[in-house]
Amino acid sequence: MTALRPERESGADAYGGAGEQGTSYGGQPYGAPDAYGDGWYGETASGTYGGAAESTAYLPPVDEETVALRIPEPPERTAGEESASAPLAAPGGRAARRKAARKRHGRRGGSHKATEGPGAGAGREGASEAPEGASRAPLSRVEARRQARAHKASPAVVASRAIGEVFITCGVLMLLFVTYQLWWTNVRAHAQAGKEVSDLQDDWASGERKPGAFEPGQGFALLHIPKLDVVVPIAEGISSKKVLDRGMVGHYAEGALKTAMPDAKTGNFGLAGHRNTHGEPFRYINRLEPGDPIVVETQDEYFVYKMASVLPVTPPSNVSVLDPVPKGSGFTGPGRYITLTTCTPEFTSKYRLIVWGKMVEERPRSKGKPDALVS
Repeated sequence: MTALRPERESGADAYGGAGEQGTSYGGQPYGAPDAYGDGWYGETASGTYGGAAESTAYLPPVDEETVALRIPEPPERTAGEESASAPLAAPGGRAARRKAARKRHGRRGGSHKATEGPGAGAGREGASEAPEGASRAPLSRVEARRQARAHKASPAVVASRAIGEVFITCGVLMLLFVTYQLWWTNVRAHAQAGKEVSDLQDDWASGERKPGAFEPGQGFALLHIPKLDVVVPIAEGISSKKVLDRGMVGHYAEGALKTAMPDAKTGNFGLAGHRNTHGEPFRYINRLEPGDPIVVETQDEYFVYKMASVLPVTPPSNVSVLDPVPKGSGFTGPGRYITLTTCTPEFTSKYRLIVWGKMVEERPRSKGKPDALVS
């Protein structure tokens, strides 16, 4: 607590001070520099209060008009202290403090826009570098447009993106096409060929289909290649749409390519089939070896051939392979022959692969299956 100041008696015998100080509080203020050294009551000084050194509370200078207690003025602060601490309260009461606050933060208050620390007042550039989560001042319209133009892709980038999308689309389409050719066409052809086999056997069992001339695309026999596990219907003609693409093999039966039927006493029974896609019944006929059986089943009989020779590569225009005595087969005279033709190499139609066989047995169905189909 701040102590009250006692009255002086008079002269130097009361306080040990100079005699010119006076009797009590009249004239010069109490605690003047000539009596207490620095103008503050209670400072430590020799000769004060009977010569004893004392330390009392901190008091403001004595006002010339009153000796009432007053709030001491705060000590002055350096520039570094002011920047590191909160601003001082403005003197003059509440109205003055509000006015000072408006000057610091704006008329409506803008303390949320002021930044603390050494980076205060750095502008929007400093705000962009603020830590994540800190509030940022909104961009002006001009700055927003400038940033939008900076982020806008150039024509070269747009063109490259468009070309890339075209390439990706083409790649996807090609992949779908390859999948369709190599997988789906086989699935569909096998289903169609299986249905034709079933229908053909049902007609034979019921006696509805008679041997003789057949319509183009009409199935009339079954081809068995036991070594390759192939059972496929034989239809009249070599039309891709009506015969070959449906998973069947076609009989050369038109124009200059017309060949004999298997029940003919002499001649060459010529057949064509896909090596790849659409059921690919002739894909592995290149694996046949001399002596392997090839069986043609009709409504009344089985015709058994033995593989005799192969022509690995020949031009598609070499129709002499279908002659009654085919050239290049090794056959020297008329006989009952079978010719299988397909494309080569695989997945192309540049050349033809030819396999020949010679009939070794004709067996009525009433006698049961031949040994080639039983074993």
